[in-house]
Amino acid sequence: MRERLRIFGYMALFWLSFQALIRALFLLYNHEPASTLNAREIFLAFVHGLKMDASISGYFIVATGIVLCISVFTTSRTLLSAHHVLMVVLLCAAGAIAVVDLELYRHWGFRLNTTPLFYAGSEAVGSVPFGIVLRLVAIFVALVSAGIYGYVKIAARRFHALKPAPAKTVWPLLILTGLMFIPIRGSFTVAPMNTGFVYFHKSKTFANHTAINVVWNFFYSLRKSANIKYPEDFYNPTQALALFNDLYETPDTAARLFRISKPNVVLFILESFTADVIEPLGGTHGVTPHFNKLCSQGILFDNFYASGDRTDKGVISILSGYPAQPLTSIIKYPAKTQKLPYLNHKMKDLGYQTSFVYGGDIDFANFRSYFTACAFDHITTEDDFSPEVNESKWGVHDHIVLERAFQECDTATAPFFKVILTLSSHEPFDVPMTSAFAGADETSMFLNSCHYTDRSLGEFMSRAQSSHWWDSTVFIFVADHGHRLPKKKESKERERFRIPLLIAGGAILSDTVIHTIGGQTDIANTLLGQLGTRDIAFKFSKDLVAPNSRAFAAYFFNDGYGFITPGAYIIHDNTARRFLRADGASQHDLEMSKAYQQVLYTDYNSR
Repeated sequence: MRERLRIFGYMALFWLSFQALIRALFLLYNHEPASTLNAREIFLAFVHGLKMDASISGYFIVATGIVLCISVFTTSRTLLSAHHVLMVVLLCAAGAIAVVDLELYRHWGFRLNTTPLFYAGSEAVGSVPFGIVLRLVAIFVALVSAGIYGYVKIAARRFHALKPAPAKTVWPLLILTGLMFIPIRGSFTVAPMNTGFVYFHKSKTFANHTAINVVWNFFYSLRKSANIKYPEDFYNPTQALALFNDLYETPDTAARLFRISKPNVVLFILESFTADVIEPLGGTHGVTPHFNKLCSQGILFDNFYASGDRTDKGVISILSGYPAQPLTSIIKYPAKTQKLPYLNHKMKDLGYQTSFVYGGDIDFANFRSYFTACAFDHITTEDDFSPEVNESKWGVHDHIVLERAFQECDTATAPFFKVILTLSSHEPFDVPMTSAFAGADETSMFLNSCHYTDRSLGEFMSRAQSSHWWDSTVFIFVADHGHRLPKKKESKERERFRIPLLIAGGAILSDTVIHTIGGQTDIANTLLGQLGTRDIAFKFSKDLVAPNSRAFAAYFFNDGYGFITPGAYIIHDNTARRFLRADGASQHDLEMSKAYQQVLYTDYNSR
């Protein structure tokens, strides 16, 4: 009996030690953000994280407890071998989750959940440089090997020394196994274990993220992601709607931006074009010279923000005027997206010939379902290009795609509405151009890829200026989302979401800079306002050039949001249920920010 209890204790120590090893590895791999923590904060991350370590370890230890209970009656080799195999499988699964999390955290800024499963595919895997893959494989082998070695030394050989025991000795083992319910649940209150249990720091997000047990987090999100229903508990529905409506007053007649009533519209959605690469927006010198020139010739919105942090979220924010969500992407659920409003539908109602051009895989991230619902008259994808030009990790390079898009514009029947989604400035930033920025580091490669897309854009616009349709066309340029590079911004900071919005072309009245704060969702009613037909179906979209429109933007990161007004900058952590920043914010600003998210939640849940 005593030996079985000893094994039980050793296995608890083993799994807790393995979880601590994963946390230490996370800190070492992400050494840059880890350097912002002092020794006390790192210690507290381990202490507070112990609660979640105990929870996931409790699940694993239950398996050992069951085997020990059975071993009272039989110590067959089959039983013991099954336990060994199960432990190795669990070590491999935990190791794989931990290692994938190491690299993804650097890019996305949140601990691994089920989000990457939605984007998994040859393109996503291919975007990871081979050197990083080798490094992660080596770490995985080392981590799992260390785990197996520890298991063998601590517990495995003790199993083989067990002998059958009196039947009554099973009861203490059953009770002990049942008691694992306590660490698994994490509390005796009505609230079971959740991510907020380990949050301990009031301002440093990385400290709280370090405390999270990534294995627990992944399996928890796997269980929850099947049917996410967002909470609607900030205010009662009437109060939330009243606060929300205060953000969207009935707009006055907007200032005229176009020379003609129904110009052709070409909408560019530029992959990862953060404001930090656009010089007129304070970005790095020399990255986008062609775009910079267009800024001086067009209508530049210099206080503009992405709604989310992924292409699929940006596309829906732009083309459906619908905000990103903090824990999922509505594009995953066709039953919901088919009920969204569509800018393309409105353009077709206005008599536009519509089309979409993309050099990538239309099946990625459920794009096909969404763009089919958009009902474009024609969709061009990588399948419409010859195989020899489909040579990048994500599809066909931008200069080839824009050449095709130009030919389509040149032969289109006016008025036409064309949406072009670029892709070459996506990781791994492999572009067919001599490097304009020296260095093989990811920042230099990112800047170089943006420079390449800018050059391709410059060639397109140069040809467009000489075309017969230039004088009757407006070009709208916006990014799908921002990027952590080149300044390695945190996932929750507004600078990571700041992007350009530029309207140019022969059909605009004059060049100017508009300082009104806005976001991707506002494009729909701003454009429709110029065409004389704003639509209340785009309930999250305001006309940026209507004189009485309230200036604000909202953006969403993993389980949190940012809210920006002319006088306030707010960041709210939904997990911790507290404001991380409330710079210059009045109580009314805070209430409106919460109401915005709650109305979005209610709308999402009801679709």
